[in-house]
Amino acid sequence: MPVIYSTHPLHPRAEKMLAEAGELRVASALDAATLKRESRDADVVIVRAVLPPDMFAGEHLIRAAIRHGAGLDMIPVEEATAAGVLVANLPGANARSVAEHVIFGALALLRGFRRIDRDLRTNGWFAGREHANAARELAGKTLGIVGMGAIGREVAAIGHHGFGLTVLGASRSGKDFPDHARAVPLDTLVAESDIIILACPLNPDTVGLMSRQRIFSMKPGAILVNVSRGPVIDDEALIDALREGRIGGAALDVFTRQPLAPDHFYLGFDNVIVTPHLAGITGESMMRMGVGAVEEALRVLKGELPVNLRNPEAVERYRTRFAGSAG
Repeated sequence: MPVIYSTHPLHPRAEKMLAEAGELRVASALDAATLKRESRDADVVIVRAVLPPDMFAGEHLIRAAIRHGAGLDMIPVEEATAAGVLVANLPGANARSVAEHVIFGALALLRGFRRIDRDLRTNGWFAGREHANAARELAGKTLGIVGMGAIGREVAAIGHHGFGLTVLGASRSGKDFPDHARAVPLDTLVAESDIIILACPLNPDTVGLMSRQRIFSMKPGAILVNVSRGPVIDDEALIDALREGRIGGAALDVFTRQPLAPDHFYLGFDNVIVTPHLAGITGESMMRMGVGAVEEALRVLKGELPVNLRNPEAVERYRTRFAGSAG
């Protein structure tokens, strides 16, 4: 039977779909040597961990690497293309989960949730209530979204229709903006927004996108929410801005180095909400992503191309490797 190798267990519904189509193997560890060794005879790899750059070097049977999610930074796409390995992802499969997490983070910051929760638990009811007068409403704010892909559009819809927010957006393409979001240059968005959401992909153009200059040009009291990738933010600049009280706070789900060190500066701020890269993970999104990844894997096993093929330039080489197996 064909072998589907997954870096992590899949949703039960997804595993059931594979029962008669192939053998599912789950990685025993996530280090580069283990991933390379265990995937050598796999037909398809389902990806939720960073693959080593030489994953597709040498002899192997891998036809496709399918991202269990949207971001392609876990897959060495250039190397896969050179090796004739198809790369696919699942754009939008977890967009709703991430968008809801964005709103959760923004509300927690505006209401001062960490201070309230801490003082209520340690100093009592009235100590917690003391923070209420400094709380702020979400209504009436300007929401700035960097990256107007599936996640950005979902955040824009919730912000506009659910809370009546003014929505600004900035993206490299400038396309696919909904009517309720106004496209503006990034520096304009940073200067005018009360809440800045980073939802852009990680690539050479977005590393350090929230630079010291941009962070220090945010409105006093503005908050920053990052559900993109850690390197999009200049960490030292953000820490300095938080120390100096230049901004209202930050909700961070992703970091330059993960896991986050237990003594990291971010953990010492009351106005920073820290979560362990889980914005896109809910029971519902895991089902959608698992099923979507398996559907793409089954297409490949039937000789079809993935619906969400991200490296079409690999197809010719792929067809040479697997004559008659690509649609």
